[in-house]
Amino acid sequence: MMNPNPKTCWLQLSVGTVMLLLVGLLYGWSIFRKPLGELFPVWSATNLSAPFSISIIFFCLGGFLSGKLLRRLGCRKVVWMSAFLLFTGFSAISFMPTDDAALSLYMLYVFYGVLCGLGVGMAYNAVIGTVVQWFPGRAGTASGILLMGFGFGGIVLGSLVNLLITAAGLAQTFLLLGILIASLLFIGACILGAPPSLATGAAAGAEASGANADDARNRSPRQMVQTPSFWLFFLCMVAINAAGLMAIGSAASIALLYGAPATLGLIVSVFNGAGRVAFGMIFDRSGRKIAMLLDAAVAALAGVCLLAGAFSNSVVMVIVGLVLIGLSYGGCPSLASAVVNRFYGARHYPVNFSTVNFSLIPAALLGPMISGNLYDRSGGSYLGTFILMIALGALGIVLTFLLSAAARRDGLE
Repeated sequence: MMNPNPKTCWLQLSVGTVMLLLVGLLYGWSIFRKPLGELFPVWSATNLSAPFSISIIFFCLGGFLSGKLLRRLGCRKVVWMSAFLLFTGFSAISFMPTDDAALSLYMLYVFYGVLCGLGVGMAYNAVIGTVVQWFPGRAGTASGILLMGFGFGGIVLGSLVNLLITAAGLAQTFLLLGILIASLLFIGACILGAPPSLATGAAAGAEASGANADDARNRSPRQMVQTPSFWLFFLCMVAINAAGLMAIGSAASIALLYGAPATLGLIVSVFNGAGRVAFGMIFDRSGRKIAMLLDAAVAALAGVCLLAGAFSNSVVMVIVGLVLIGLSYGGCPSLASAVVNRFYGARHYPVNFSTVNFSLIPAALLGPMISGNLYDRSGGSYLGTFILMIALGALGIVLTFLLSAAARRDGLE
C-alpha cells in the first residue's frame, strides 16, 4: 500500500482541528449561562445547568450514530448532517420568546441540549474517525492535536461570542453562530476525506490492517464489548474522567476558597488542551501501558497536591493540583482514541470509539454529583473531593495493570 502524501496528511489534520475547534464551543456553555440567567432571572441554577448535561448525553449518542453512518455515507455527508443540526439548533434558540420563560427553557433543552449535542457528537466522531486513519503510526499524536482543538473551542471562541453578545444581543449571537459554524463545517467537509486505502467501505479495515473482520485487530463493536479488556478500559476511563470532572467543574470555587484567583479555571482549560497532545505523544512513544499508568498517577497526584494545599493553605500546591488534573483529564480522550485504534483496528474504529465515549456519561453524572454531596455534607469543604480523587486515580492504576493481563489473554498485546 502506497503511503499518503505527508502534505495531504497534515492538511487533513489542520482542517479537522479547525472543525473540532468550532464544534468545541459546546463546552463553552458557561459563556451563555450568565446572559441567559440575566434574560430569564426566574431560571434556577439547576435550570441553567441542565442544557449542558443534556448536551453531553446527546453528544455521546451523536457520536455513536455518526459511527454507524460513517461507513455508509462517508465523512462528508455525516458532517453536512451535523452542520444542519447545529444550524437548526442555534438558529431556533435565537427565537426563544423572552416573555415565556417556561417555553424558552424547554426550547433550550431541545435545541441546545438535543440538536446541538447530537450535531457536535456526529461531527466529532466523523472528523476523528477520518483524520486518525491518515496517521496509522502516530494515532495518539494525531488524536491529541485534534482533541486539543476541541478542548480549546470554548476558550478561543469565547472572546468572539462575548463581543457578539455585547454588539448584537444574545438572540442575534445564536443566529450568527449557527450560520458561521454550519458554513465552515460545510466547507471543511468538502476538504476532509479518508485516505485512499480506506476510501471504499467494505474493504476499508482489511486494506488498512491486512486482516479480515474476524482478526483480533479488527473487532466489531459486538466482539469488542464481549472482551474483558474492553470493560476494564471503560471503567478506567470512567474513574479518571470522574476524578477530573470533580475538580474541573468547581475549579473557580476551589481556587477562591484556597486563596488562588478565580481565573485559574481558564488555566485549567489550557492544560486540559495541552494534556490531549502530551498524552497522545506519550502513547506513541512509550506505549499504551505507560501512558495510561501516567495519566492515572497524575490524577492521583493532583488530589494529593490539592489536599496538601488545603491543609497547609498553600496557594502554590492548589495551583499545581488544578494544573495536574487538567493534564490528566485532557489525556483521557486521546488515550481512548489511540487505544481503541490499536486494540480493535481501523475497520470499526468510528463505532468502537463512540462506544468507549459513553464512559463520559457515568463520569459526568457521578463525579460532580458525589463531589457536590461531599461538599454539602462537610459544610463547604472540598477535602472529601480531593481524597476521592486520589482514590479514583489509584483505581485507574489498578485497572491499568488488570487491563494489561486481560489484553494479553484477548490477543490484543
